[in-house]
Amino acid sequence: MDITGRNSTTAMTKAPEARSAASRDRILAAAARVLSLKGYAATRLSDIASLAGLRPPAVYYYFPSREVLIAEVMVVGQLRLREHVETELAALPDSTPPMDRICAAVEAHLQVALGLSDFATAVTRNSGQLPEAIRARLREESGAYLALWRNLLATAEAAGAIREGLDLRAARMLVMGALNWTPEWWNPRQGSLTGVIRTAQSVVRHGLGTP
Repeated sequence: MDITGRNSTTAMTKAPEARSAASRDRILAAAARVLSLKGYAATRLSDIASLAGLRPPAVYYYFPSREVLIAEVMVVGQLRLREHVETELAALPDSTPPMDRICAAVEAHLQVALGLSDFATAVTRNSGQLPEAIRARLREESGAYLALWRNLLATAEAAGAIREGLDLRAARMLVMGALNWTPEWWNPRQGSLTGVIRTAQSVVRHGLGTP
């Protein structure tokens, strides 16, 4: 044991593992950044390695191919987006009206897409460019997020908070499509994040809600 009473062999074993995990996370973060800025087609492993502070061959120690790395970024991005929205919804009082819950989800989604995560931006900007193999890996996580929104709208409809005659599936896809497209046009120099969120909430509330 060392002077702290810990097994020195165990401590020495954990140190390389921690460094390895940190390097892997750094590569993922760099890949998300490059993807969010350049897109799938223009993303190169050399750019990712440079941003991560590594030599390009080192990336292959953690990820066997460019496609595997990009797929991991996409899955992590989708997961972080869903988890953030779920966390914000879980923090609301149980008495929160259904339409207020939908507007809270709108805000949480845009916070991630526009302010909190290169991973989420990488997902929204590159989903349509990905090869089928990567899209297939994303479907399960995307399905979980779609289910979250499906439940929000169904609950609002059951409570009489959705105007009659709306196609809920079309409404869900239109809302999510608008939210996902926001990173493509939003410029912080031309309008605040708060302004975009409040406008999106107003569009959703008055477009879906009962008069």
